This record gives sequence, structure tokens and C-alpha cells, in this order.
Amino acid sequence: MKILFNYSGFLPYVIVVFLNAFVDLGHKIIIQNTVFKIYDGQEQIILTAIVNALILIPFILLISPAGFCSDKFPKNKVMLISAWTAIGITLCITLFYYLGWFWPAFVMTFVLALQSAFYSPAKYGYIKEMVGKKNLARANGLVQATTMIAILAGIFVFSILFEMFLVGTNYNNTSSLLINIAPIGWCLVVLSIVELALAYKLPQKCAVDNEMKFEMKKYTSGQYLKSNMRAALGHETIFLSIMGLSIFWAISQVMLATFPSYVKETLSITNTIIIQGILACSGMGIILGSVIAGRISKTHIETALIPVGSIGITFCLLILPALGNVYLQAVLFLGWGIFGGFLLIPLNSLIQFHAEKNELGRIVASSNLIQNTVMLTFLGLTVLFAFYGMNSLTLFNILFVVATVGTFYTVYKLRQSLVRFIASHISDHL
Repeated sequence: MKILFNYSGFLPYVIVVFLNAFVDLGHKIIIQNTVFKIYDGQEQIILTAIVNALILIPFILLISPAGFCSDKFPKNKVMLISAWTAIGITLCITLFYYLGWFWPAFVMTFVLALQSAFYSPAKYGYIKEMVGKKNLARANGLVQATTMIAILAGIFVFSILFEMFLVGTNYNNTSSLLINIAPIGWCLVVLSIVELALAYKLPQKCAVDNEMKFEMKKYTSGQYLKSNMRAALGHETIFLSIMGLSIFWAISQVMLATFPSYVKETLSITNTIIIQGILACSGMGIILGSVIAGRISKTHIETALIPVGSIGITFCLLILPALGNVYLQAVLFLGWGIFGGFLLIPLNSLIQFHAEKNELGRIVASSNLIQNTVMLTFLGLTVLFAFYGMNSLTLFNILFVVATVGTFYTVYKLRQSLVRFIASHISDHL
């Protein structure tokens, strides 16, 4: 891993990746925690789901122009402009905090996501330009780990700051609460400035491609979209792998939207550090599960891990309502993440393995689009169901049914791999 840091600009790049994810999540956590403190029941579920949806929508709408900018312009310049934009956005967010303007601050979640939608393709595309093909896998692994660590750190740091600034204060609505925690906004601004300073240290690896033209008519008519989707939909294994990833992340999004309301109602917990800490255990589990799956799949793609992960996730959904202790909830979410890691590694590997070299970029773009669309659909249904009076427990039961159907289908499709996997492990212990 040390060899990666010998490449010019790699260390600043990794820190920029960390700070970008950390800042984006910081504002989201503040808004989610504000919703958690002020709202209850269906209102809380609806608003939390909308926050998560606002983050997804730009990645769906801007997939073509964002990819175009990343391919046409030097990727370090795209990241630099994104860093400048982040400073302006965080300054506006901080102003809204001090003014107690909850809804403008709420909408800024969407604006931050717009910035991230343009930043993301450049961020991942820059890796290959910087380290080449030989160290691409290791660099990708480090970037993914850095992003996950930033997310977990952001959950804890901003929840702790949020609770600290509320100690000894009075608040009875979103406006008074935001005014109390407003100084946290300066943390977002300072971190964005540091990100900008480091972005200037990223070396330029390619020039502007003057031949590339973005045709608005093709974008608005969906021609770019059709071209990208054709490669993914034409291969059964790739399509099923994408759908497997989509369902997992969609269920996870609904869990993130409904679990805080569930814990608040059933366990009477109002400390956001505890709530976010439990949810963060799923992220830790994904890291652990990914490592285990990577070792099991060292010499081949172990497809049997897919039904194992699906069964485990379904079991977690089954026993969730029966757990009345925060520590058991934390263990459950850790297990959820581990089983999720069992799904993510083989499914992503199958997509990369079966994709032709000249189609991989379009297939990855299509995969991201499908996953975000399915997640957004699930969140939209969550808002609809909550609007008509469904509580968090009922939503969990619906997720259990969805997971059960997916598990039966997965076991059916991969029954031979599962039997072989079980038999080999039994024989190893005899």
C-alpha cells in the first residue's frame, strides 16, 4: 500500500476524498438530527426519507453531463472547481443555521448533492490516471476504505458536536435548534477551505478534449441514457447483479429513514449519538464483511456468498422488532453490514468480470443509475406509506417480505453454488 503514496499528489487526493465525504455527510447528519429532535412518527419518517432522496436525485439527473465533464476536462480541474463550489455552499449553510432558516438549510442538502454528482466521476476516474492499471485495484480499495471511514467518522463527530451545542439550551422548533448549533457550520466551511487548498496540489494528468461535444438534445431525449443502459440490460448476469445491489441499498435506505423513528417510539431514546452510532455499526459491518468475502473469494468469485448474505439480511429484518436493547440493536446492525459485505463483493465482481473492456464504463454508469433509481423509488414509497399512516414497524414488515422474496429467488438461482459451499465447509470440519 505504501507504493501508492509514492505517486505525485496521491496523499492530497486521499485527504480531499475524505474531506469531501466528511463535509457532505456532516450537513446531512445535522439536518437529520434536527428532524429527529423536533418531529415524531410519520412526519419524522417522511422528512428523513426526503433528505436521503434529495441526495440521490442529482446523481440520477446529472449522470450524463457529470460524466461528460469528467471525460472532457482535466479531472483535477473538475475537483478543484467542485472544492470552490463547496466553500460557497457551506457558507450559505452556515448563514442559514445562524438565521434559523430550517427549510433553506434543508434544501442545501440537494445543492451539496449537485456538487457531489459532478465531483464523483472525476474522483474515481482520476485514480487510473494517477496510479495506472497496475495499482488500480489497490488504489480503489484504499479510496473506498477512505470514503467509508469518512462516513463513519462524520456520523460520530457531527452527532457529538450536535449534542454538545444543545446541552443547557432551550429549543422548541427547528429555528431555535439551528441557531443553537450554528457554530458547527464553521467546521464545514474550514474543512472545505482545507479541501480546496489540497485540491490545488493535484497534478494535471490530461488536457482538455476539444473533440468532445455535449449535445443537449441527446440528453433531454434520453439518447445518452439509452446508449448507456443497452450494455447493462443485454447481459443477464450483469443485470441480475445490478438488481441485487439495488435491492440491498434500497432496503438500507429505508432502514436509515425509519429506524430513528422506531427507536424513538419503542425505546424512548432521543440522544442522536446513540441512534447514529447504532446505524454506523452497519458501515463497520460492511467493511468487515467485505474483508471476509475478499479472502473467501481470493482465487475465484464465490457466488455462494450471495444467498448467504441474502439469508442473513432477511434474518436480521425478522428479529429486529424483537430486540429491545440498544446493544443488541448495535450487534444486529453490525451483522446486517457483514451480510451486506457478503453481497457487495461478489455482485460487484460479477459485473466487472462479465463486462467487456469497451463497455465497462457505460455498465458502471448504468449500474449507478439503476441503483439510485431503485433507492429513490423505495424512499418515495416510504414517504407515501408514512403519509397514509403506516408506522415504522409496518414498514419493517414490508421490507422483510421484499427481502424474503429476494432470498428465495437468489437461493433458487444459485442453489448449486450454495450446496457446494456448504458441503465444502462441512467436509473441512470432519
